Amino acid sequence: MLLKLVPEGGRALHSRDIDAHAEALLASISAARGEPRRVLIVPPDGTRAHSFAGPLTAAFARLLGPRLAGILPATGTHRPMDRAELKAMFGDLDPELFLEHDHRSGNQRLGEIPGSFVASQSGGRLSFPFPCEVDARLVEGGWDLVISPGQVVPHEVVGLANYTKNIIVGLGGAEAIARSHWLGAVAGLETIMGKADTPVRRLLDESARRFLSKLPILYVLTVVARGEKGLELRGLYSGEGPGADWLEAAALSGGSGWTEGNCFAEAAGLAASVNIETLDQGIDRCVVMLDPSEFRSTWLGNKAVYRTRMALADEAELFVLAPGVERFGEDPIIDKLIRRHGYRGTEAALAAVKSDPELAANLGAAAHLVHGSSEGRFRITYCSDPRLLSREEVEGVGYSWMDLAEARRRFDPSTLSEGYNKREGKKLFYVSNPALGLWKRAET
Repeated sequence: MLLKLVPEGGRALHSRDIDAHAEALLASISAARGEPRRVLIVPPDGTRAHSFAGPLTAAFARLLGPRLAGILPATGTHRPMDRAELKAMFGDLDPELFLEHDHRSGNQRLGEIPGSFVASQSGGRLSFPFPCEVDARLVEGGWDLVISPGQVVPHEVVGLANYTKNIIVGLGGAEAIARSHWLGAVAGLETIMGKADTPVRRLLDESARRFLSKLPILYVLTVVARGEKGLELRGLYSGEGPGADWLEAAALSGGSGWTEGNCFAEAAGLAASVNIETLDQGIDRCVVMLDPSEFRSTWLGNKAVYRTRMALADEAELFVLAPGVERFGEDPIIDKLIRRHGYRGTEAALAAVKSDPELAANLGAAAHLVHGSSEGRFRITYCSDPRLLSREEVEGVGYSWMDLAEARRRFDPSTLSEGYNKREGKKLFYVSNPALGLWKRAET
């Protein structure tokens, strides 16, 4: 079932709309199931700082008061958020409410999807079983309600981010995360990005249908777009997950405002229309800026590669301005594997998986090596602060390097506007934040 708030004419929603939507959701559920006494919120982490999940979490916290028993950011493989990052995203919420997810420990296996299902989604190229393993606190916490807010936006692994991904990957165990990412890599970025129905999405939704349907998870999905005055919240969509039956009574209660439909499907439709930019011709030169407060690793910063690759012409130049990037992986094991093998293309990654048992045991890292490569089609130049990430380190993983100071001199972001500009006598395409969209040529 679905409860949505989408202004007409592409207008933006405001804080009062967020508050009203949160209040309507809680009122409807309370009327049908009784007031939830113990609630967990599972927002995305700081890598989705622009998702409006922070204000949503704060709105629910105000309404719930002491009934809010925990906030568990869905960090997946990302490092935990520190106090400053929590405050920046969630405001003045009590830091003691926040829990930390560890994808390598503290997880509970609920079951597995058989290898035959994975084979059906990969064209027979993969046949491993997929384990549904999530943070044990999600299952054992005795929650009356779990609220999962987050943004539906183009994504390199699943097609469009959030919904069941926020739980099964964001609160997932290492093996589940790795295998879902490897399936996405084998299926191919160009066949996945920006699409709602993908092999990985089907796998995650099937896992949720089989193993999470009894948990009282309420998804609250946002769609965010650039407007004349910055980022705007364009839509809010709320509902249950695949196969869920816990919300049926609430959805059918009179006067609730609930309608037929699926919250992810509806959010995906709006996201596809406002977050994907289709260009008439390929880009020959592209500069992407990575906000230092959001991107501190190539694991995250390579959105600059993922999100523009379908718009880049053959032999194009991609310059990634990376003032905050100081490492490759978000954890030491993955960082070591990236340094060992580099971003050298699909065939190299497949060979490395066969020859390196440690990489084979971390298929998410192997997928990332594929995602971060140009496959030799265009040139990637990382522009880093050499005090944080040196020329030798960048070139060691297969990229070209430019000193950040020189890059700022040549491509001063303060003088560039979104889209096409002219620099050094040539056209240059500028992206201020790759996490907010997807760019592609009309024929791709």
